[in-house]
Amino acid sequence: MLHLRVIIPAGRTDRVLEAVERATGVANIVVMPKAARRPKGDVLLLDVAREAANDLIEELKRLGLEEDGAIAIENVELTISRAAEKAQEQAPGEGDDAVIWDQLAQRVTADSRITWAFLAFLAIATQIAAIGVLIPSQILIVGAMVLGPEFGAVAAICFGLLRREPRLIAVAVRTLAVGFGAAILVTFLCAFVSRGIGWVEPEMLRHNQDVWFIVSPDKWSFIVAVLAGAAGVLSITAGKSSALVGVFISVTTVPAAGYMAVAMALGRWDEVGHSLAQLAVNIAGMVAAGTATLFAQRFLWQRLGGRVPVAPAAPPRPVVPAVRHRTNGGKRRTGTRR
Repeated sequence: MLHLRVIIPAGRTDRVLEAVERATGVANIVVMPKAARRPKGDVLLLDVAREAANDLIEELKRLGLEEDGAIAIENVELTISRAAEKAQEQAPGEGDDAVIWDQLAQRVTADSRITWAFLAFLAIATQIAAIGVLIPSQILIVGAMVLGPEFGAVAAICFGLLRREPRLIAVAVRTLAVGFGAAILVTFLCAFVSRGIGWVEPEMLRHNQDVWFIVSPDKWSFIVAVLAGAAGVLSITAGKSSALVGVFISVTTVPAAGYMAVAMALGRWDEVGHSLAQLAVNIAGMVAAGTATLFAQRFLWQRLGGRVPVAPAAPPRPVVPAVRHRTNGGKRRTGTRR
């Protein structure tokens, strides 16, 4: 279930309530008149089945609440309510299969921006991966994969391709380029200084059979990236964070960046090219699979999930023509019966 908090400008509450009460999959409706202060208006609280949320949100937006009201959405972990259970039973499809498109759009837009946190996480992950390459240690490499935050920007590119939003795609591509560029530069400088003081030597890359897969891009690298991209998009749209961790461990984007930085510092230029190819193969595979997955989800939900049926408005009560009858005093009285 999802919980919606809606702020309605004065004068529109009846229209909004009519739309909400007619929608399928809605329960636990609460109205608080004049409770909102900024913006001013009434507050409407309700629960809606996840699979019925998209159509209801679109209806609320059509009523203008996106412009001069507010629509807030929260995931509900537990609802103990027979009314909520009945609402979920009435809604078509399954909740895990439904994609809340407005929620996804807001998430990928936030993940596509360059922030200090994004740069710091990616730089730290790349340095850990570089150390894992030099030791070598697969545990450190796996840890670096989990720490890397790059999949958010990859998902933003996929969503931008789905919605045909060039600006979102450009922002996400820039975030990946700047992020990996900064992380590789920082790791390169650290490795270069470490080489100068004798901590790192060129021979350390000659005994790395355990991590040789990082600089060996092949068909399997692309296949794994495709599978990881599809799983990553599914985990984001279904809200399965545990599955997203598995995606991070599957692709070698951060390890490739770490290997590249170390190889540059040690003058192993042939392996720099291989690392760059591995990075490009992984990102391309994830973007292709993630975009295809979003297209498939939209197509299947439109075909199999169907739109949420809206209950017809209650018909007006019939009016019986006025009748005349005599009272005890002999006077006629006119009345209308319903």
